[in-house]
Amino acid sequence: MANCVRLISSILHLLIVVLLLLNDAVLCKTLKRDDMYAEQSMCFFFVNKTLLMTVKALNEIKASLGWRVVYAWVGDDPCGDGDLPAWSGVTCSPVSGSDYRVVTELEVYAVSIVGPFPLAVTNLMDLTRLDLHNNKLTGPIPSQIGRLKHLKILNLRWNKLQDSIPPEIGELKQLTHLYLSFNNFKGEIPKELANLPQLRYLQLHENRLIGRIPPELGTLTNLRHLDVGNNHLVGTIRELIRIEGCFPALRNLYLNNNYLTGGVPSQLANLTNLEILYLSYNKMSGVIPFGVAHIPRLTYLYLDHNQFTGRIPDTFYKHPYLKEMYIEGNSFRPGVKPIGEHKVLELADSEFLV
Repeated sequence: MANCVRLISSILHLLIVVLLLLNDAVLCKTLKRDDMYAEQSMCFFFVNKTLLMTVKALNEIKASLGWRVVYAWVGDDPCGDGDLPAWSGVTCSPVSGSDYRVVTELEVYAVSIVGPFPLAVTNLMDLTRLDLHNNKLTGPIPSQIGRLKHLKILNLRWNKLQDSIPPEIGELKQLTHLYLSFNNFKGEIPKELANLPQLRYLQLHENRLIGRIPPELGTLTNLRHLDVGNNHLVGTIRELIRIEGCFPALRNLYLNNNYLTGGVPSQLANLTNLEILYLSYNKMSGVIPFGVAHIPRLTYLYLDHNQFTGRIPDTFYKHPYLKEMYIEGNSFRPGVKPIGEHKVLELADSEFLV
């Protein structure tokens, strides 16, 4: 009798599997993350190892992409199924301790993606790199971006994104690179960005940001590059660096083309790793303190188009690393001379994406 019951149970189990195959083949090719362990005994023998949530998310994204990417995204499995390669711009990695794969990198840039930020991206919970730059994305970054806890690089520059920068980005504790420049973001810079202990590069230039730069950003001990130029920001440098020991690793500070006031505080000399200081086109005033010339590796100093007065201390002209100091458009005393030939600094991606 017991053997009979076991036989019937096995037959029923087999029938359920067959019905699932006929009804929705994808279900047993791939597994939902939430149900992975519950369904693993049923679907362990299927060869496609990409999670169903990943497949669904990528197919939703695929529906909104430019034709060049769609043409390259062939097959049902974004990670490749053995006969077909992984989709272009999609990188997959194995899940530790299993044969399953998940999407860890999505790089789909300069392909004319049009429309709102694809919400389905926030279902790719294992992403470490998300690069959608140089497209035509509009609307806000959804608050669900905070779900991508493994994200290290977020590059959304050169789009048409709008509204405020979501504070939920501050939940991405592993983030090292945040590129939101050349969009239409408005509102204030969220102080929650100071909750990103690994952040090294923060680019927010060419937006419509207002208010003061949060001094809390100075607590980011790994921050090397801060660019908030070409916005509508106010306040003073003294406010920005008021926290003792702030910006210990900062090399490049871009504050140009805003509405900053006040002077260059002598405390700026405490940023001993500073190499680029870009203050052009603000409303700053006062004299330039000689202590700034003692920043050991200061290489580029842009003071132009402000309201500075007085003399430039001789120590600047003797600085061993200072290649360029631009002073046009101020009220310095006669005889004050620039250093080097002024040019707009344009740093390549390779100088950041490391």
